[in-house]
Amino acid sequence: MPAQAMTQQATRHARRVYVGGLPPLANEQTIATFFSHIMSSIGGNSAGPGDAVVNVYINQEKKFAFVEMRTVEEASNAMALDGIIFEGVSVRVRRPTDYNPSLAAALGPSQPSPHLNLAAAGLAPGAIGGTEGPDRIFVGGVPYYFTEEQIRELLESFGPLRGFDLVKDRDTGNSKGYGFCVYQDPAVTDHACAALNGLKMGDKTLTVRRATISTGQAKSEQETILAQAQQHIAMQKMVLQAGGLNLPVPVIASVAATENPTKVLCLSQVVSADELKDDEEYKEILEDMREEGGKFGTLVNVVIPRPDYNGEHVPGVGKVFLEYADNVGCANARTALSGRKFGDNTVRAVYYPEDSYYNRDFTALKS
Repeated sequence: MPAQAMTQQATRHARRVYVGGLPPLANEQTIATFFSHIMSSIGGNSAGPGDAVVNVYINQEKKFAFVEMRTVEEASNAMALDGIIFEGVSVRVRRPTDYNPSLAAALGPSQPSPHLNLAAAGLAPGAIGGTEGPDRIFVGGVPYYFTEEQIRELLESFGPLRGFDLVKDRDTGNSKGYGFCVYQDPAVTDHACAALNGLKMGDKTLTVRRATISTGQAKSEQETILAQAQQHIAMQKMVLQAGGLNLPVPVIASVAATENPTKVLCLSQVVSADELKDDEEYKEILEDMREEGGKFGTLVNVVIPRPDYNGEHVPGVGKVFLEYADNVGCANARTALSGRKFGDNTVRAVYYPEDSYYNRDFTALKS
């Protein structure tokens, strides 16, 4: 294999960009033309003149695409385009699931250049990633009939927002009942969460909290849960040993992780990498999971990471992620599916961090 081809293969995971929420008429050519033009307009072409996009792949349902850039730096610059309007639709620009930050760090810049001319693409400097950061708030349980303006008005009663993102169905454009926001004044964050969390709105109850648990209070709560779990398991072990059984102490970290309810359930010991390689078998597994998961609540989405055909590592392969509209449906699914036999395996079902899931980070929990 020529040296150049080997280099392209080695850097491919860091040169690809995930683009989600595509408009219905988008195709490979229109996507390539649009992003090449935008990259040139904002000064994001680090490799010089020419098209930044070298390849585009759209999945069969055309709900998202993988856009391959010429260089790692250009792919990182493209991260600044999240939320850009393409054919009248605001699209999501993210890293793909096979992106490996530790490997990519040695290949080139991992963040967009601070010198990009985002205004040339109709993007306000500082607005990109407006709902990201340590003070990001998750807003769930929003009635589906509420408009974006109504929700924003409610949130802004505590102060001006730096960013607000209401998550919508990519096909219908309807609200999924949750979103994220960040206040201009970080001091407002905890006050707004305390005031809004548990608020009744029609037939719904708002869930408002920090999207990323980082406070000392949250940490102490997790430590308390962990200590309780350790004590419980130690007592069980003592009883079993007294009866003549000598069993190993199970992994405790996962016990603590499951004690934080979310709307996303992670299933492991369900599918194998080999099963996911075959397209037809993958479709059948996906449909089975949708049917089974839909029995316990309103199922928003099913994500099953697939192996890379080139043998590259893909985080999350072997796991199934079930996204529900509320915590109740997710809790019902966890209760019903955890411990269920699937072939010769016993299914493990744990709550998955919503922030990691929405950012397509499938490495938050160990298998």
